[in-house]
Amino acid sequence: MGGRTRQQRTLPVIAEQAAGGGLLDRRMFLGSGLEIGGAALGAGALAAFVRPVWADSEAAGAMPPATPPWMLEPGKPFSNYGQPSSFENGVIRWISANPDVPGNGISWTPLHDLDGTITPNGLHFERHHNGWPEIDPAKHRLMIHGLVKRPLVFRVEDLLRYPMTSRLCFLECGGNSNAGWNPRPLQARVGYFHGLVSCSEWTGVALAILLDEAGIEPGARWLLAEGADAAAVSVTVPVSKALEDGFIALYQNGERIRPENGYPMRLLLPGFEGITHVKWLRRLKAVAAPMMTRDETAKYTELLPDGTARQFTFVMEAKSLITSPSPGMQLREAGLYEITGLAWSGRGRVARVEVSADGGASWAEAALQEPVLPACFTRFRIPWRWDGAPAVLMSRAVDETGYVQPARDVLVAKRGTQGYFHYNAIVSWGVSPEGDVGHVYA
Repeated sequence: MGGRTRQQRTLPVIAEQAAGGGLLDRRMFLGSGLEIGGAALGAGALAAFVRPVWADSEAAGAMPPATPPWMLEPGKPFSNYGQPSSFENGVIRWISANPDVPGNGISWTPLHDLDGTITPNGLHFERHHNGWPEIDPAKHRLMIHGLVKRPLVFRVEDLLRYPMTSRLCFLECGGNSNAGWNPRPLQARVGYFHGLVSCSEWTGVALAILLDEAGIEPGARWLLAEGADAAAVSVTVPVSKALEDGFIALYQNGERIRPENGYPMRLLLPGFEGITHVKWLRRLKAVAAPMMTRDETAKYTELLPDGTARQFTFVMEAKSLITSPSPGMQLREAGLYEITGLAWSGRGRVARVEVSADGGASWAEAALQEPVLPACFTRFRIPWRWDGAPAVLMSRAVDETGYVQPARDVLVAKRGTQGYFHYNAIVSWGVSPEGDVGHVYA
C-alpha cells in the first residue's frame, strides 16, 4: 500500500477507554504531554510510544552518520518564490479532465497528505467548465447593475482601496464525494474521493458596502453573478446572503488569488456550495427572481424519488471524514495510533465530532483542534489502540444547529439512488488484520 499512518507503540499502562474497538479518551492527547491513567507524561516519555529508530537494537545500522552530506557543502541560494521540498513531490492535486476539452474537469485537494486546516494555495481544488482565463487585471471590470439606484463599475485598483474583510472558511463543490452514491464503495485515496473541498483565509471587500453604494432596490431579492471565463458561468444567489457575509475576495492565504482560483477577483459566500462562489467575477445584476441560468437548471439541480426537483440547495450540510488512517495507508502493527480528520458545516460551527472504531456500535467524542470557526474546517483527533483485529472506522459531525451527519442508508433513502450533489453521509474505513485500510459501506 501507499502511505503509512502515524503509529505509536503499545501503551505501558492502561488508558481510559472511551468506546468499543479500542478508542481512548480524547483528553489523552491534550495539554503539554500525554495523559494516561490521570498521570501526565512529559516529552521525554514519548519515546516509549513512538519508538524512535535508535531504540531498536536491530536497527543500529540505520543510525545517521555523525556528519550527513548536506552539512559538508553550502546550501542552495535564495529564490523569489518558495517551493515545497523535492522529497514532497508526491503531494499533488490529482486531475480528471475531459480529453476533448482539457479545460473542463476537476482537480482534487490531497486531504490525506495534509494536516491542520489551511489548504496551501497550490493544492486548492479546482473545478473549471472551460479552462481558466489569463486576465489582465488592468482591463478587468466588475459591474453592479439591475435593480439598483446607481449602476457602478469598479476597477481592481478601486476595490483594493476599500476597507478589507478577512475570514477563514471552507469552499466545497456541490459534487464533492458524489461517488458515495455508487452501489459499491469506491477505493481511492481520501483526497481523490472527497477532495473537492479546501479551506483558506479569504480577504476582500464586503458586498454590503458595495451594494449600499449602488443603492439596491427593495424589490431586488437575488443577484445574478457572472464570471469572465469562456463558459460565462452564472448563477443567482440570495441578496440576503450577500448582505449577511458575502464579499468580493481579492486575496487567498495572504497573497493575491491565483488564476485557477479566480484572479483577479471572485465571489465568496461562506458555507454555500462552490458554484455560487463565482470566479473571475465580472458582474452582479440585482433581480427580483432567480434567472434560471444553465448552471442552476441543467446542473446543480436533481430529482428526488418523488419526482420533485431539488434546486437552490445552497448550504453545504455538516460533514466529516477521517483522513488518517484512510485508504492507501497501512497500519504496520498493533498499537497506539492517532485517528484524525476534518469536519465542517455551512450552517455554522462544528459542535462536536464522534468517532467509532466498531462500525457504529459505539461512539466516542474526539478532541477539536482550535480555532473552531463557522463554515470552516475543524481538525479532530482521538487516540486509538488497535489490537490487530478487523475494525471499521467512522466519524460523524454535529454542528451548532443540532444537525447530525446522516448514515449512508438514511441519506440514500431520503434522496434516492440517482443522487449526484451534496453527498454528506458518514464515511467508513475498514481495517484488515494485515493493517490495510479500505472504503466500506457500514
